[in-house]
Amino acid sequence: MNEPESGIRNISDTARWVAVYRARETQRTDAVFRDPFARQLAGERGEQIAASMSFLEKNSWPFVARTWLIDHVISSQVKLGTDMVVNLAAGLDARPYRMNLPGSLQWIEVDLSEILAYKEDVLRNEAPVCQVERVRLDLSDVRARRDFFSELGRRTNRALVVSEGLLVYLDDKEVMSLGQDLAVARSFQHWVIDLASPALLKMLAKKMGTPLDQAGAPLKFAPREGPEFFARSGWKPVELHSVMHAAAKLNRLPFFLRLIARMSSPAFQAKRPWSAVCLLETGL
Repeated sequence: MNEPESGIRNISDTARWVAVYRARETQRTDAVFRDPFARQLAGERGEQIAASMSFLEKNSWPFVARTWLIDHVISSQVKLGTDMVVNLAAGLDARPYRMNLPGSLQWIEVDLSEILAYKEDVLRNEAPVCQVERVRLDLSDVRARRDFFSELGRRTNRALVVSEGLLVYLDDKEVMSLGQDLAVARSFQHWVIDLASPALLKMLAKKMGTPLDQAGAPLKFAPREGPEFFARSGWKPVELHSVMHAAAKLNRLPFFLRLIARMSSPAFQAKRPWSAVCLLETGL
């Protein structure tokens, strides 16, 4: 049987696709997070895209675990004094609507105009729990993003940058440049990322790379150094949370992977399929 045709047209469509997995988790009686907006944000096209990705239809647990982990990192950092969250390539993330956050928190969503306009339309009758600001910006415009980061840096004492699902679509030089630009703003003290090993990237490219390549969104970034890659751009890893081990804790892994998780280390492993949520800190 042929797989359904992928609905991915561009990199922004991946946001609709990933929202499907948040919606499905929300529907579970034992859901580890609730995103009541995900189903509408994903829309019919999101379901079509997800249906075309047969490998991930059976292996959506990494998205659930990643969301849960980043939720916890954000909550912890806010409790420690973060007064601004800067969400790069925010897509259809609805955290400022669904999480327990202080009303004084500044939440900046950065993405391309089309996806933010769609999101605003879907959420037009909803109220965020904190101060949300949406910024139309192409992050590949280096001069524009540097000016933007500089302006934001003057508005915060302690910011957390979030780049969930972004870096894997950039190459090493692009990630290095972005990291350097973020590190210039001294108030950007922490950065939470998701990271894959070279072995995992190779596996994903084989299983689902074709529709992403055709949409102009190939998977690229999986540094051999792992989290230490970011030291060259002024960041050091201070927390490392294995996605597989989190999924095991949440009871979201298939049986055979639960066995592997019990026997494997959560530490970075370049030659094995590995992914993690990492919290980076600037070298202050």
